[in-house]
Amino acid sequence: MKMMTIKYGTQTIEFTVTYSKRKTIEIGVEPPNAVSVVAPEEIDDDILIKHVKSKAKWIVQKLYEIKEIQSQHIDREYVNGEAFMYLGRNYTLEIVDDQSLKKPVTKLFQGKFIIYTPTRESTKLKASMVGWYRHKTLEKVNERIVFYQKYFDLKPADVRVKEQKKRWASCTSKGELIFNWRCVMAPSWVLDYVVVHEMCHLQVMDHSKEFWSLVERIMPDYDNRRKWLRNYGIRMDL
Repeated sequence: MKMMTIKYGTQTIEFTVTYSKRKTIEIGVEPPNAVSVVAPEEIDDDILIKHVKSKAKWIVQKLYEIKEIQSQHIDREYVNGEAFMYLGRNYTLEIVDDQSLKKPVTKLFQGKFIIYTPTRESTKLKASMVGWYRHKTLEKVNERIVFYQKYFDLKPADVRVKEQKKRWASCTSKGELIFNWRCVMAPSWVLDYVVVHEMCHLQVMDHSKEFWSLVERIMPDYDNRRKWLRNYGIRMDL
């Protein structure tokens, strides 16, 4: 992978390039401002740059659309009554003071999030919430991998959850699946798409027609699920 740039009017577009055994060039734009290109291994840089420049207007438009969506981002205060997403539903927050604890503990109980805490410091409350989401994302993702395994010959070498700013999940060359801890905020049918998408990468590493055909064979309505992430994913944060 390497970084490249092009000029479009007064704007500079920076993008990553990944090479694979494919015949066509694929360009992707993902939040918050990541532009990625997958290209044939033997392609000349001049040809690659010329192709990306031909798509510059589309890239800029996509970046603008993402910026507009990001303007809807909610700044969290971690106060009673604030709403947080889990599997597509909003649950209100209740903070319970408990000086016997050394650090905040988050639970989902009787239809609401409860943080038992010795402090009201927002950074510590957020850290507790992130820990809860990490645990739940790993739990739910593993459940769905088991469910969809019947469609695949290959199994993940490992499944992990981590902080990922620019993607919902990824598949390494070693067959490891890595998921963004925010994934479990999405509705279950959207989480399933993220899981299937990455499991398909165990068989096809790029986003070629072969890859999308595999996704569609398992999940015919995948594009609707994908659009939900594109339109509402900005809300999935703390």
